[in-house]
Amino acid sequence: MKKVKKAVIPAAGLGTRFLPATKAMAKEMLPIVDKPTIQFIVEEAREAGIEDILIVTGKAKRPIEDHFDSNFALEMNLKEKGKDDLFKLVTEITGLNLHFIRQSHPLGLGHAVLQAKSFVGNEPFIVMLGDDLMEDKVPLTKQLMDNYEKNHSATIAVIDVPEKDVSKYGIINPGEEIEENLFNVIDFVEKPKINESPSNMAIIGRYLLTPEIFSILENQKPGAGNEIQLTDAINTLNKTQRVFAKRFTGTRYDVGDKYGYMKTSIEYGLRHPQIKDDLKQLILDLGDEIRKQKKKVKEY
Repeated sequence: MKKVKKAVIPAAGLGTRFLPATKAMAKEMLPIVDKPTIQFIVEEAREAGIEDILIVTGKAKRPIEDHFDSNFALEMNLKEKGKDDLFKLVTEITGLNLHFIRQSHPLGLGHAVLQAKSFVGNEPFIVMLGDDLMEDKVPLTKQLMDNYEKNHSATIAVIDVPEKDVSKYGIINPGEEIEENLFNVIDFVEKPKINESPSNMAIIGRYLLTPEIFSILENQKPGAGNEIQLTDAINTLNKTQRVFAKRFTGTRYDVGDKYGYMKTSIEYGLRHPQIKDDLKQLILDLGDEIRKQKKKVKEY
């Protein structure tokens, strides 16, 4: 059995939810306090034991490559000034086995994954989406890899979402729970209407796929949004080989929209050693101000 050694990170999206900030800037480079969101994804892959990572980029995404490259002038400046902590921060992310390929046309997530065909070859691999930051004692990517070691099958990460949100996600129709939080899947549905959704178990941004997915993607017709949907291809894959769903029980941070991004930034900020105390005090002060304003309104 071939081990899972490669990961694919699609990062070619236009980032329209964050305009105008993303007009000339990669959405994946937006920081959570002081770390770009894509760095969290790369660090999860490394912690899970992934050896090679392909980042699928598009126009205006060159800063992603620059971020993971060496910056000699900056490094020398930090070293000369004795800023050893900062020197470590900027050098620990260089020298990784990172590869880059450009998706010339934004034709959907399935099309982005298809760009990785030559990189992946005939091996199982992980797909990691940058909109989802995952926290758990064991990285979610490693959980999927461990499941593959046991079951030798594709495994998709899912969480339970409120019924009102099912139309925002790919949803699974779960079958038997074969072990705790691991399900057989009957089929997959991309962004169903609320009254047509088979469950509230939503696909989140971690997938362990087998290489057979590529031949399916090559022949996949456009689906929701007139794009090549990865969910549709996984549904087809599930007809010829087992695909499992792994329910994630850790903490998921959705940084794909403004509110989720701000919420994540605040929660991470409250743990950041340099700003946590000041940020906590700011939140308390804002709470006091809001209560005062509410009191004035009632008195008026």
